[in-house]
Amino acid sequence: MMLRRSAGILKFILPIIVVSILILTVFDASASEPPTTVETTQSPWWVWPLGLFVFTFILGIVAVLGGVGGGVLFVPIVSGFFPFHLDFVRATGLLVALSTALSAGPGLLKRNLASLRLAMPMALIASTSSIFGAMIGLALPTNVVQTLLGATIIMIVFIMLSAKKSEFPSVDKPDALSRALGIMGVYYEESLGKNVEWHVHRTPVALFFFVVIGVMAGMFGLGAGWANVPVLNLLMGAPLKVSVASSVFLLSITDSAAAWVFINKGAVIPLMIVPSIVGVMLGSRIGVKILARVKPKAVKWIVIGLLFLSGLKALLKGLGIWT
Repeated sequence: MMLRRSAGILKFILPIIVVSILILTVFDASASEPPTTVETTQSPWWVWPLGLFVFTFILGIVAVLGGVGGGVLFVPIVSGFFPFHLDFVRATGLLVALSTALSAGPGLLKRNLASLRLAMPMALIASTSSIFGAMIGLALPTNVVQTLLGATIIMIVFIMLSAKKSEFPSVDKPDALSRALGIMGVYYEESLGKNVEWHVHRTPVALFFFVVIGVMAGMFGLGAGWANVPVLNLLMGAPLKVSVASSVFLLSITDSAAAWVFINKGAVIPLMIVPSIVGVMLGSRIGVKILARVKPKAVKWIVIGLLFLSGLKALLKGLGIWT
């Protein structure tokens, strides 16, 4: 039985890994080759949009299976292996994460999983901070941002390795701020077959964390779901499903605010945005279907490995060690 399951996992995962490695290797090699003739430096205009579409299609599948947002994978990998300027990559990463969040948000609100009372105060803080983060990121030299991005991605890897999940955290007593804001709710838990009431605590501390999360999201163009969920779930004590759903809704507000800064600066290129969004949306649909047959834990380790290698390369490029 175990052999059959392992064979099924390998059947779906190995082609994804092989194609990803081939694409990244070819693009990285072509970007690093010294220009010898005019013909070798000029590629047809459709080569890189097509490459982005294929990559983001695979990214959408892996992101769903690994349980992470597309934005957190898009920025480090594309900036590390594609010959695009970091400002354009960060702008595209924000819009990729934004489109994913917007597509999922209405359904989560309809099912009463995403809580407006939980998400809105955090979104107000995070979106305001993300604007300043985007302005800081555009003002800093590219090598400094690249170094900070690499260090942040490696930190995310360690957070993903050490993060715990609590389905129903124990909250003895809501704090005064959460009571004043009415941050509480009820949702139907299908696995238990009953309604679950929830409330939160440590709200002031969480608001401070969302200032930091907003700055990082705007500066690096990362979807901040990797940070939102632990704060909402482990720190504030919201149920895991409510935390994940509210994080998706929160992303749609935070990324929108930061994206306008990049749009105003002219860092949005349709030839990067369109194939990336279409690719990740189509890939995520395929990933949802594969998810029923593959264990996400196996793919999560692949995601962690890709993040670590991309973060390490970004760090080395920023420090001038890897050019």
